[in-house]
Amino acid sequence: MTLTLRRLSQLFAGCGMYGLGIALQVDSGLGNAPWDVLHHGLARRTGLTIGTCVVGTAVLALLLWIPLRQRPGIGTVTNAVTLGPFADLFLHLLPDPDGVASRSGYLIAAIAATATGTGCCIGAGLGPGPRDGLMTGIAARGHSVRSVRTGIEVAVLATGWLLGGAVGAGTLLFALAIGPLAQSSIRLLSIDPTPLPGHRPVRPDR
Repeated sequence: MTLTLRRLSQLFAGCGMYGLGIALQVDSGLGNAPWDVLHHGLARRTGLTIGTCVVGTAVLALLLWIPLRQRPGIGTVTNAVTLGPFADLFLHLLPDPDGVASRSGYLIAAIAATATGTGCCIGAGLGPGPRDGLMTGIAARGHSVRSVRTGIEVAVLATGWLLGGAVGAGTLLFALAIGPLAQSSIRLLSIDPTPLPGHRPVRPDR
């Protein structure tokens, strides 16, 4: 297997893990990740599927790349077009959890799947996802990554909550756990410390 094929395979697997993580956390009913609070709220208001809303916000984020002069890569496009369909697929396939224990298991599995997906996608070195690129593009204008990420996630969380997206203990647990787990995942799954030309390494943004 060539290095490029390995990168592409890992990228696609990572997007699948991301979609699985979204579906597990939504089905847990214990509160969604910040961006997925927005996706859930949009889905409830519009009647569209959560996956369709995931794709829609990705497209909107990419449009915001234009004034920031960000350049998408293969990973960016793959993330934008596959995350939503994967989420809808797993939402269709997964059985509904029965009871607190199974719902908690879904939540823990969701965080693990999202962390693994983060490591696969970012570790592939093929370009940031739409939301990652929005964050790093704004940060490049003279702001800290931490403040930009916090501002974006608070904004989407608040908007999603106002639209009726599910917020709960799972939202807080995700926020506390995803950073350290994703960092470990990236370290473990990075294919090469030097990404392909034109693609800068980015920090996780889920």
